[in-house]
Amino acid sequence: MDNIRVRFAPSPTGYLHIGGSRTALFNWLFAKHNQGTFVLRIEDTDIERSSQASEGTIISSLKWLGLDWNEGPDIGGEFGPYRQCERLTIYQGYAEGLLRQGKAYYCYCLEEELEERRKQALSEKRTPGYDGRCRNLSTEEQKQLKESGREPSIRFHVPDETLFVIIQDEVRGQVVFQSDVLSDFVIVRSNGVASYNFAVVIDDSLMKITHVIRGEDHLSNTPKQILIYQALGFNLPHFAHLPLMLGEDGSRLSKRHGATSTEAFKEMGYLSEAMVNYLALRGWSEGEGINREIYTACDLIDCFSVEGVSKSAAIFDVQKLNWMNGIYIRQLLIDELVRLCLPYVEQAGYHIRDIAWFSRVVKLLQDRMERVADIVDQARYLFVADWVLDEEATEIMQADRVVEVLGTFSSLLGQGAECSVPEECSEKIKAVGKMLGVKGKGLFMPIRVALTGCVHGPDLPEIVSLLGRDECLKRLER
Repeated sequence: MDNIRVRFAPSPTGYLHIGGSRTALFNWLFAKHNQGTFVLRIEDTDIERSSQASEGTIISSLKWLGLDWNEGPDIGGEFGPYRQCERLTIYQGYAEGLLRQGKAYYCYCLEEELEERRKQALSEKRTPGYDGRCRNLSTEEQKQLKESGREPSIRFHVPDETLFVIIQDEVRGQVVFQSDVLSDFVIVRSNGVASYNFAVVIDDSLMKITHVIRGEDHLSNTPKQILIYQALGFNLPHFAHLPLMLGEDGSRLSKRHGATSTEAFKEMGYLSEAMVNYLALRGWSEGEGINREIYTACDLIDCFSVEGVSKSAAIFDVQKLNWMNGIYIRQLLIDELVRLCLPYVEQAGYHIRDIAWFSRVVKLLQDRMERVADIVDQARYLFVADWVLDEEATEIMQADRVVEVLGTFSSLLGQGAECSVPEECSEKIKAVGKMLGVKGKGLFMPIRVALTGCVHGPDLPEIVSLLGRDECLKRLER
């Protein structure tokens, strides 16, 4: 386990999927646990869809999670460049070597021709795959095709004899594929851009990656990659394919389940520490019989091992994430939580009297928040009084003696100095009860509904003191 090198290699074609964040996290934890090297590589050979904006967002998301890398496009390193678009000549050189050895060949088939053959194979209930028709073209035939305007791709020649391609997977154990299920596949497209399976093998080999830890959806690519490793004379890395991240309905986690990008969870007010803790437990456990759920990043680094990764799919349970995020929110110092809450209330257009007052608001609601963004809804009645009463609140306000309770409380509140501390407010509420002989829900609920529009909420005297006498009197009159 010396000189361990792992990598996370996202494609900059959009936001960083939360499943990708988990893959990055597992690589980072494995590197940190083993005092290894974590490499960030940008796989941008999808030229039409890749963008610098997406790359920037991905890097921002990884940094938000607290992940750092030893080598990457933004910091450089011994084995750069770390963007595939800057490595095209490297791939071309290896492709030409395979051409010279007869392990690859030029293919002049057009996309529409390949699609037509694919449809025909399906109609005849055959497995679609390249039929090898360009494999043995003569020099003259190649010349004629070239002169006709066809730009060739380069295909890898899968060995004619049937081979067993064996993957010793660190998570799934031994996985065996037969090479006869593979047809000759493209390694360099006609536009000169290397395919994923070709580029990833060369990059991982030249960057001395020792462990390829990635999603289970890449397992089907691995036989092709192993054949390329062998054809180029490269040593194989250790492979570990992580279980997929599924929605609560058991299907692949996608937009129909709600937010899926790391950036979206950040914007919704999830804390990075909670997200790291939660993602680590999606498909990994410290050991059998250990029911621990709260881990710091340092704890995870100490405990993490590939042996703890499950073979079973991981379910993304938003309720569990909310619960865990709430724990982390309650552990924050008020000043820090205030800093995090401010952008949300400002975006909502709420007017903050002063920071000291807003700090009291945040402290009052801290135990009720599961996400930082919850401050907008939780504190709404402290800023605006535009609610419509629901059925339960309406029923409370139609009870006997409600007018007496509100009128008496309004009268007491309007007398004397401003009610600035909860204790003074509490005394006035109790005085109403004594004067009218009302107690319990008959006393507190009408006042709560009149001031907040809600049946439930934080301690009522705290709300009264935060709203202030004048605002309370307006709402009681309403």
